[in-house]
Parts: sequence; C-alpha cells; structure tokens
Amino acid sequence: MYFQVFSLGLARFYRDHLPVFCCVVNWPAFRDLRGQVEESLSTEGPSLFWWSEKKKDELLKFWENYILIMETLEGNQIHVIKPVLPKLNNLFQYAVSQENGCWIFHPTWHLCIYKRMFESENKILTREGVNHFLELYEAKVLPFSTEFSEFIVGPLMDALSESSLYSRSPGQLIGSGSPLGLKLQKFLVTYISLLPEGIKSSFLLKFVQKMTRRHWCAVPILFLSKALANVPRYKALGMEGLLALRDVIHCTMITHQILLRGAAQCYLLQAAMNLLDVEKVSLSDVSTFLMSLKQEESLGRGTSLWTELCDWLRVNENYFKKSPTCNSSGLHETSLNAYVKNLVQEYVKSPAWDARENCFMPDWFEAKLVAVMVLLAVDVDGMKTQYSEKRRTQNVLRIFLNPLLGALEKLSTNAYMSLLKADRCLQLLLKLLHTGVLKCSCPQDDEVFTVLQNFVMSTTESISEFILRRLTMNELNSVSDLDRCHLYLMVLTELINLHLKVGWTRSNPIWRVISPLKNASIRHLQEMNGGQEPTLGSQIQRVVSMAALATVCEATDQKPELQLDSLEAGPMEGFLSSLPLNQTLQKPHTEQQNSFFEESSSSQGWGKIVAQYIHDQWVCLSFLLKKYHTLIPTTENEIRELFLPAVQMPVRTLQSALEALTILPSDQVLPVFRCMKILVPKLLSSSESLCIESFDMAWKIISSLSNTQLIFWPNLKAFVQLVFDNKVLTIAAKMKGQAYLKIKEIMYKIIEMSAIKTGVFNTLISYCCQTWMVSASDVSQGSLSSAKNYTELVLEACIFGTVFRRDQRLIQDVQTFIENLGHDCAANVILENTKREDHYVRICAVKFLCVLDDSNMSHKLFMEDLAIKLLDKDELVSKSKIRYYVNSLQHRVKNRIWQTLLVLFTRFDQNFLNGIIDRIFQAGFVNNQASIKYFIEWIIILILHKFPQFLPKFWDCFSYGEENLKTSICTFLAVLSHLDVITQNTPEKKLILKQALIIVLQWCFSHNFSVRLYALVALKKIWNMCKTLHVEEFDALAPIIESSLHQVESMHGAGNAKKNWQRIQEHFFFATFHPLKDYCLETIFYILPRLSGLIEDEWITIGKFSRFTDIPLDAGFQWYLSQTQLSELKPGDWSQQDIDSNLIEAESQSEWNDVQKKIIPWKNNVPDLDLELMFQDRAAKLGKSISRLIVVASLIDKPTNLGGLCRTCEVFGASVLAVGNLQCVSDKQFQHLSVSAEQWLPLVEVKPPQLIDYLQQKKTEGYTIIGVEQTVKSLDLTQYCFPEKSLLLLGNEREGIPANLIQQLDVCVEIPQQGIIRSLNVHVSGALLIWEYTRQQLLRHGDTKS
Repeated sequence: MYFQVFSLGLARFYRDHLPVFCCVVNWPAFRDLRGQVEESLSTEGPSLFWWSEKKKDELLKFWENYILIMETLEGNQIHVIKPVLPKLNNLFQYAVSQENGCWIFHPTWHLCIYKRMFESENKILTREGVNHFLELYEAKVLPFSTEFSEFIVGPLMDALSESSLYSRSPGQLIGSGSPLGLKLQKFLVTYISLLPEGIKSSFLLKFVQKMTRRHWCAVPILFLSKALANVPRYKALGMEGLLALRDVIHCTMITHQILLRGAAQCYLLQAAMNLLDVEKVSLSDVSTFLMSLKQEESLGRGTSLWTELCDWLRVNENYFKKSPTCNSSGLHETSLNAYVKNLVQEYVKSPAWDARENCFMPDWFEAKLVAVMVLLAVDVDGMKTQYSEKRRTQNVLRIFLNPLLGALEKLSTNAYMSLLKADRCLQLLLKLLHTGVLKCSCPQDDEVFTVLQNFVMSTTESISEFILRRLTMNELNSVSDLDRCHLYLMVLTELINLHLKVGWTRSNPIWRVISPLKNASIRHLQEMNGGQEPTLGSQIQRVVSMAALATVCEATDQKPELQLDSLEAGPMEGFLSSLPLNQTLQKPHTEQQNSFFEESSSSQGWGKIVAQYIHDQWVCLSFLLKKYHTLIPTTENEIRELFLPAVQMPVRTLQSALEALTILPSDQVLPVFRCMKILVPKLLSSSESLCIESFDMAWKIISSLSNTQLIFWPNLKAFVQLVFDNKVLTIAAKMKGQAYLKIKEIMYKIIEMSAIKTGVFNTLISYCCQTWMVSASDVSQGSLSSAKNYTELVLEACIFGTVFRRDQRLIQDVQTFIENLGHDCAANVILENTKREDHYVRICAVKFLCVLDDSNMSHKLFMEDLAIKLLDKDELVSKSKIRYYVNSLQHRVKNRIWQTLLVLFTRFDQNFLNGIIDRIFQAGFVNNQASIKYFIEWIIILILHKFPQFLPKFWDCFSYGEENLKTSICTFLAVLSHLDVITQNTPEKKLILKQALIIVLQWCFSHNFSVRLYALVALKKIWNMCKTLHVEEFDALAPIIESSLHQVESMHGAGNAKKNWQRIQEHFFFATFHPLKDYCLETIFYILPRLSGLIEDEWITIGKFSRFTDIPLDAGFQWYLSQTQLSELKPGDWSQQDIDSNLIEAESQSEWNDVQKKIIPWKNNVPDLDLELMFQDRAAKLGKSISRLIVVASLIDKPTNLGGLCRTCEVFGASVLAVGNLQCVSDKQFQHLSVSAEQWLPLVEVKPPQLIDYLQQKKTEGYTIIGVEQTVKSLDLTQYCFPEKSLLLLGNEREGIPANLIQQLDVCVEIPQQGIIRSLNVHVSGALLIWEYTRQQLLRHGDTKS
C-alpha cells in the first residue's frame, strides 16, 4: 500500500517536473522504477531510487520534504520558499547512512533542487540557492561524490557568473566585501581539503579551465580568483594548469575597471604560486606566464606580491623542471641565477636571422621578460643574505648584465654590430629602468635600482653618441625606422632624467649631444625645403628631425637646467617660429627596389606619419609660446619688429591651431590644446568670436573621445585648463559677452557628461578650485572676484552626485573593498588613485569653502551668493515634487544643499542672516525626509544659539494654523528640545523658558500622537532647565507638569505608546547629539546621514577628506572629527524600529517548525489513481472545502486589488468571485497578486450595469446581500452574524457603493476603526469581512481547522 502511494506521488511529481530532472538525472534509469526497489542498501554505491519497509517512515519523510521543496520552488516566491529551505538540510541527513557515512540516495536528487534554484528567473531565489549550497560544508561533512564535483564546475560556476549575486547585504557597510564572495572562499577551501588526494588535481584543473570558457564580468572573476588564491598550497597544476591560468588572466582583460582587473591578476598569480607543481614546469614556463600579467596593474617591484613571488622562487628554485643553462664562473650558480644569466646571454647574442640591416624593430615581449627575470633574480639573491650587502648586489647584477653592458659600451665604436642587437639592447635597457623602480613610498632607498642606474650612466657616452649618429646621419630612411627613432628618443629622455637626478654638469655626455642634435635637426629641416622631388629617405629623415627637436623642446621645458640659450631668440627659436604650421608631408614615390618591402611590411600608414610630424611641430611651438609668452601681443597693432612670427602673430597661430584640430587624430591634439591655452587669454578681448570657435572645436573633440586612460583624461585636463583658465574666466566675466555664456554652456555640458563618464566633473572642479585658491591667497579684496561670477559651478559641485544603477553601485562597492585592502593588494600600490569618484567633487568644493576667509570681503560675498543660490535650489526642488521618496534624487539633492549650508553657517553674520532667516524657517514647514529635517533643525539651533535676536521670529513659527503645522510642528518642537544649547550664551533665560513652556504645553494636547511625543520630549528637557534654574514663577505649573511627565514615564503595559516614548528619548538627536560639539565634517557628511537612514552612497567618510590633498587644509584645522559618542551609535529612527524581536529570533533559527506547504498526495488520504485529472476538478478531488459565500467586486477597477481579492477568496474557500471584466485575469499585476488563485476559484463576469439584476437574482436564491460601506444604519462588523448564504458587495476604490445599489442591500456592515483616517483599502476591507464570515462558519460547524 505504501509503495503504491509513493509510486503514484513520484509519478505525478516526475510528470510535473520532467524538464528539470532531464538535465540533471540519468532519466532512462527511471523506466524500471520497480526494478530499483530494494529491501536493503546497495553495496555498489548510492541508488537512484530504493525502498525499504523497515525504513519507510524515514523514506516517506525524505520524499515528502523533497516534493514539498520542489513544488514550492515552482512558485518563484522567495517569502514562500525561504521558510522551506531549512528542510533541505534534513534531506542530506536522510540521504547519508549513519552507519558507514555513505550516500544512500543518489546525490543528483539534491543537486536537482539546487539547479532548479540556480536557473530561476527570480535572482533572489538564485542567490538563496547559491548561498545555501556554499554553506553545505560549514556544519556537515558529506561523502565524496563525482556528481558534486561536476556540479561545482558546471551549474554552480555558471550561476556564480551573475554579478548581482555579489552585492552587499542590507546594513552592511560599503567596502566591507561581498558575503557571497567570502562564502565562496570558505567553501572552496573546505571542499578541496575534503577531496581524496587523487581527485584534487583533476578537480582544480577543471575548475581553472571552466574559468576560461566564458566571458566573465569584473566582479565574478575577481571573487573566483580570490577564492582560488586562498586554497592552501598543494602541488596540483602542471603545464596544462599554468596555461589555463594564463588564459584566465587574458579573460580578465576584457573588463574596463582597471583596479578590479589588476586585483584579479594579483590573485591569479597567488593561485599559481599556491597550486603549481614546480617539478612539472620549468623556469622558462613560469617566466612566460609572468608576462601575461600587466606590470602597470599588478606585478610591480617593491609590492607585497613581488616579495611573495621572490620568496616562492627562492624556496622552489632548485625543484623546477630542468632547462639547459650555461656554465658560469666567479659565482656559485643556482638554477635561477643560471637561467637568468643564460637568458641575458641569449638575448644579447646577435640573432641568426638578421640577414640585413633594413629590418623591423624587434618585439618588446622578450625585453620585458628578461628585465623582469633579472630583477626578480637579484631580489631573490638579496633575500638569501641576512643583511643587505651593496657589494654583493653590485656583483650579482654585474654578472647578469655583463653581456648587455658590454654591448652598450661598444655601440658607438663597433661599426659591425648588428642593428637588431643594438635595438634589443636598448629595449632591455629601457625595460630594466622602467621595471626596476620600486612601487612604494621610499624608492630612493632601493640599492638595486641605484646600482642599475650607475651601470647605465657608465654607458651614457656610448649610447648618446650612437643615438646622435643614428638620428642625424641619414641612417633612418624607411618607414620601419620610425619605430627605432621612437626607441632612441625614449632612451635619450631616460638618460637626461638620470643625469638630472645626480646633478647636471656641463661635462655630462648628454650635454655634448643635445646641442649637436638640435643643430643637425634644424639643418635637415632647412635643407629639405628646397623643392626637389621628395624621396622616402628624405621625408623619413624630416620626420625624425622634427621628432628629435620636439624631444629637445620637451626636455628643456621640463628641466630648466637644460636651457642652453638665453631668453633672446636663437636660431632654433627663429626657425621654429617661421616654420609653416600644419604643412603636410608629400607622400614620396617609393624606390623600385624597396617598393615591395615598404608596401608589404609598413607598420604605419602615411597618414599616421604626417599626423606625428604635425604633432611634433606643435610640441615645439608650445615650448616657444611658453618661453616667450610675454612677447605675445593682445592686438596686432602692438607688433613693432617681427622676429618671432608664430609668437607675435597670435591670431594667425590660433587659426592654425583650429586647422590642426581638424587634421590631427584625437590622440595627437594635446600640444595644440597647450598652445591654445597660452593664446586664448591674450586674444579673448580682441577676437572673442575666434576664441569661442576654439572652445567649440575643442569640446567637439573631447565629447567624441572614448573613456580611455591614455587619451581621454589627458585631453580633458588640457581642455579644462584651456577654457577655465583663471585669466579667461576673469576676462569673460568682465566682458559678459558670448564667451561668458559659452563657458557656462560648456560647464553644464561637462556636468552632464559626468553622469556617463565618472570623474569628468572632478577634473573641472579640482582645477578651478585650485586656481581660485591660489588667487584667494592674495590679500587684495578682489582676489575672488572672478569666482563670484561662477558660483553656479561650486553650487553644482556641492549638490553633485548621480543615482547609480544597481550594477554601477556594485562596481563601486567592490572597488572600495579592494582599496580598503591597502598594501595587501598590489594593485592598490601600483595603480594611482585617480579620485574620480563622485564623492570627491563635493569634497573638493567643501574643502575649498573651508579655505575661504570670511574676513576677506570678496570671500564673504562669494559665500553669501552661494548660500542664496543654495536656498533657491532647495525651493526649486521642493516645488518640483511636493512628495518624494526616501533616497530619491530629490531627497539627495536637498540633503546636500543643507549639508553645504551647515558648512557655510559659521561665516554668516547677523546682517546676512536677516535676509535669509525667513527662508530657513520656511524650509522647516516643507514636508521633508528625516535626514533633511535634522539638518534644518540643526542649523536653526545654531542660528538661535549664535544670534538670540531671532527668537521672536522663531516663536512666530508656532502661530501658523494647524493645517500648516501638522507636518512640520515636530521640526520646531525638536529645536526646542535643545533649548539648553540655544540659551547657553543668554544671561536672562526666564522669559525664553516661559515662552517655550507656553508653546510646548499647547502641543502636548495635540490629537496627533507623534506631535504629542515630540512635545513631551521638549517639555521634559525644558522643565529640567526650569528646575535647575529654580524659576519660582513656574511653581504653579509644577504639579501639572510633574504629574503629566510622571504619567508618561510610568505608563503600564507593553503597548506601542510606551515603546515609542522610550525610543524617542533614546533617539540620537535627543539623547546623544550635541549641536555644538558635533559640529564637524564627520557628523555632517558621515555620521548624520548614516544615523538618519540615508543610503550608503551618501556617506562620505572623513578619511576621504584627508586623502583628497589637491586642496590642503591648515594643520590647525580643528573640525574634522566629532567630540561626542555619536559615531558609535547604530543607525535607526525611533518611528521605524517597531520590529518584533521574536521575528529576528525566528530568522536565526536553522529550522522552522511550521512552513507554508502544498498538498502532499498521500498525507491524509489516497487520491484517485487517474493521473489525467482536469485542472478545474483538482481542488474538489483533493478535498478542498467550498463555502456558500459570494464576493462581488464588479465595482473595483485596479488589477492589484482584484488580484489580492482573488487570492483571499481562494484561500478562505469562497464559492464565487464576480468581477466586472474577466479580461483582468490576464493582467500582469493581477497575476502577480493572485499567484494562480484564479485557476482554483470560479470567476464570473458581472458588468456594473448588470449588478441590480444579479443581486435580485441572488436574493431569490436565498442570499443575504451585504454591503461593505459606512452608512447611517450600518452595523458593526464585530456585532454582525453572517448567514451561511451571504453575498458581499464591495464598493469602488474612490466612490464606494453607488446610492442606487445601496437600495438593493439587505444590510450594511462597517469595520470599527481607531485612527484618524476613516477608510481602508477595498482589498483589505474585503479580506477582513471574508475572514470574519469564515471564522463564524467554522465556529458554527464546530470545525477548528483552518
């Protein structure tokens, strides 16, 4: 009998869930269901299905829970599913034998549940499923199962690719990390530790290979890599695993978040060090793997990761798979040293394939590899000695670099040296210098880099002479030689920087090279202006000469020590100034013998070559304009003697700049912007239209650029310096012409762009505030006169901040988490914090305001103008939306406005406050969110404390009519609760206390409970002041006040009134907050937003203010931190804390005693064996009771109310629900609320015009027509006895039941109410009556089951 029932249940279950099972379970095994029945456990492994009479109770319990869970999952409703999930833990207890610890049931049954959850459309359900699976091994140890391992590297990892799963839990602080990421890490470590030894390697390899088989988003790949990096060291991966890890690193490169990309690479390198079996890979394999990491993002010398890598190499260097090494002498060689020494020798050796000099530049990959391995080997060797020995470091580095140094020293003398060898040596030299710099705070203490610099400087003369020869002797004459030219100029720049660090002298070899290089370049450019037919060689030499001149100019501009000439114009200046700008290079006819070579292997198109040539022209011109900016005339009438045309004819030069912007690609326009920055301030007054055209052209380029690190940000910075130069702003404001309007227009366009490209506004506000701050240091009264015309910029900065989408917020959260790791994550050390978060816009503006001095009249006027604009903005936002949601954009903007006003308050004098005090009080009457109320109350308290003269105006605020005060009176009563602070400096307090008492006592009798609470809090504090001051005038009131307060304090019972009285007294604003001691940046921008329930996006920690050093504050700046215990409080508002503690306790339990469950077929009886029951008859077949209640909802319009009523009627067994239109059941909102109840409940369509006939028909059938309406003769619901045959008529949401239908009613029933609002939602009203009808019928029939 049991088996029949059980088989029937399973058969039905399989029919309903076949698609789910087919993808996980070996379905053909179910064809022989009877054959799987066994009386004892199988000895050959877990059975897919088995039965035992001896254990029938446990088995029935298992399958009952199993089918309960699977059927519940079909609902996709997390509030129904979550209470059932603890039963999943029971399934594992039933499925594992207590005797031998082996699986009794096949684990795919359990995995089927998880797969169903992972594939749910409801992401919350997916998150619950993943979390539950990751917690499996926290409290239990499950037997090993191949299916589990396959499930982890299959469906689980597929589910983990969803970024939204990694979001923070409610109440968790920003930057505290992803809970799921932490669980994943613990799970992976625990699971791998429990795997059999022979399985670990294959599982880890499959895990890593799975990471290569899809395009991961930044967040999932980061946390997967972090989890893998925390697996304890185990020799699991060989060459195949190392290649898979390299492929994973390549997967991380597709993300645009540089910090997350760098962090993921760091974790993957740590995973390689932990899991690699070094005996299966060679040092060559390891070095190739290291090249897949980006040094500028993850593997930087001097970081903790670099040190960890060095230590790993030191420990394992003798165990790597052997590779051929050369013999050495003079030093005891280990495998690492031998490998590196041989690596350098093979690198420097002339390539056998170098058959001709006219060949391409070698790839940089090998130079990068050799440089990294050399520096790693040197640092590993340094670890072997207890104390650092400079001599030893020098010797080790000398042994490694001997072949390189020998080749570099012969560059200028060995005419037979291979060109490729020379290029490779210079590439390695550059990579050594770039890689060798320590990525830490004290690179000057680096002994290795110091020795390396000395070695390089010893070869300077040879290198510089070689470069001079190559650049000036017509040896570079092919397109591929332009790459060599770039290499030589980079080496020359590095040598100049090295010699400047140690001190510049005229005996330096570089000094002897720069002047000849400059002269030779000018000579080549002059000779080639002849008009002959250009050849490829001559044109290439022309490009090389211009590039060399640009390098000399840049070096001279950055290093004043290189100024070879006086300020008087020399030959170079004269030549550059008269050079035709934007002159393109004619494409030459390639020589016949080289045509195939040039056309087939050219790495650059001719257009790129011309663009580089024009770019270098503007680099030289930028140097020239900067050096002779004093000679630039504001009008051409000022020109007396024309000896520097490009400088002395600025209009023509600016026109050429506009032409250059149309020619050059976006990555080459930077020097043109720099020239325009020098020219525009000189010409704005006389050539305004030309300058406006310059602004438009430059903005067009900026707005079209992509958000890339190398192109967009430098160009944006140059553009901002061009348009928002302080001189330009001053002149434009003075003229008040089209340029002024154009600057304002561009300002708002930049702010608009910031919503798409985070960090754009940061660049603008930081530059403007810094330039204004420099001018503000001027003691003259007009030092901020230009800034006063652009207060809108500071206003927008003070209220700036977008409402991020969920995915954007997740990225920011994870970035903050990585940043909080500090030096533990190498990416934080290597990557410069660009401070492009939106918070830094407001931080910059606030710190700028803190720098201003209210004793300076221009500063004072600037702040007052800003305050008025802030109040205007607040009123505008209030009018745009009278009611707005918490944490909406309107809420955040208003919050930021009042934060800024609080910062400015200390600078306001009484005269200015006289003009704005009414507006501040008026803001208190607006229906604001809690956080804004606190700021308004705070600033009113501070004003009244500093200027008691405004108290009469404050008392007037209580004189408004009750309608005006019903939403705002609590604001002013909260101010009164801090009367002790307000009157702190007032010698005569009696009159103030008397007035306060009169007002507060009136509001203690308000009909509104919240108002009474606020009034009582204020009364208690004011009365304590009176008792402290011993004011005899109030003795007559003492008995009344004391008894009232005593009654409130000693309220009996545990009702909401007593709880709310206790909570409001414990609320931070009344119990801990001190308006004076807490007046600081920390309270304004972090503590108060946190305590008032504002979203974490609006919390700005004080650490961010400290880290933003673009605008430094004085060392004596005092008001950073709060002086009270306010920062230690937990967030929460008194009116929002009515959460039952029992609920919290229930959520922490591992198992619910009672959960929502669907019908179990064999629970109470044996249903019909017919598996093809019609859906409409299913309720009756399952024994569902049907009452005689009819609910008529034809007057209801909203699908949500109809859907809710449908669900309620079905739950309580109503016989029929009448609706106005049956089409409502297809509405998504209806279906969302009904959760399929319409399939179980008879619905009839009765249109409103048909209602009278329908009601009369039901009367003839013996039904009592009951209306849910408040009328003169309506009966109380608690006193009405429902007949068995009852018909409930529900009214319309707004109009209720029409008068013509009320005449058809037998009785009206109303619901007794205690509150102020005199109506309930129609669905709620209907539900109350339906339940009361059901309750009475159950009592009447003596059935206590619900």
